[in-house]
Amino acid sequence: MRILVCVKRVPAPGSRISITADGLAVDTAFLGFTTSPHEECAVEAAVQLVEAHGGSATVLTLGPAEAEEQLRYAASVGVSNAVLLATDGADWDPQRTAAAITAAITAIEDRDGVFDLILFGNESADSGGFQVGVRVARHLDRPIVNGIKGISIADGIATLERPTDAGQEVYELTMPAVAGVKEGINLPRYPTLKGRLASKKVQIAIIEPSAKPGGQVLVRLEPPAELTTSTTMLGNGPDAAAAVVDLLEELGVLR
Repeated sequence: MRILVCVKRVPAPGSRISITADGLAVDTAFLGFTTSPHEECAVEAAVQLVEAHGGSATVLTLGPAEAEEQLRYAASVGVSNAVLLATDGADWDPQRTAAAITAAITAIEDRDGVFDLILFGNESADSGGFQVGVRVARHLDRPIVNGIKGISIADGIATLERPTDAGQEVYELTMPAVAGVKEGINLPRYPTLKGRLASKKVQIAIIEPSAKPGGQVLVRLEPPAELTTSTTMLGNGPDAAAAVVDLLEELGVLR
């Protein structure tokens, strides 16, 4: 079995995001980066499937040279092959990204054989566009289900489970197929020291993508309004008791 996982390098969740002066990019000077959480779960799902059925898992990302960090992290938890579609670090629109990934997948499959299953994250943690996986599946003419929280494989069929407000949806896709994994499908493992050391030896295949820009154009990034709070010191020690009582009465706690 051959599985491909497509991941994205994103700012660490919870980081303070600053915008550059021209409003066209995120200021990355003081940001930490990680794998998008949905895609981290997709990596774990791929490793679990290979452990259960044999075969190999490949991780692919489109991004700057620094994205090698995310590829090696995936290798440290069990992925055996890594591919970097090298860019200058500028954000690509979803059409262009999907076209580049599709071209890379086609080239790899022509050389090494078809991937039975291609996994994406349900959406990336930064842009949240929900587009790239669907576009790639469309280009490859393969079925896709997004938002899945369960995967099982048997007899060339991928059974995918997707929770809904009304219960559970179950899809059976003939492989090769594509799936968008949602965070919570599993608990991603931490890399071991042995895995960390092994990941340093993994050869990362570097491909120079040549896809043309799509129809979407970034106009400007607008940061959300920040909520600020203030703290008032009521006093120190016993001297604050009267102020505390007054505050409790004001809040209606005391009668």
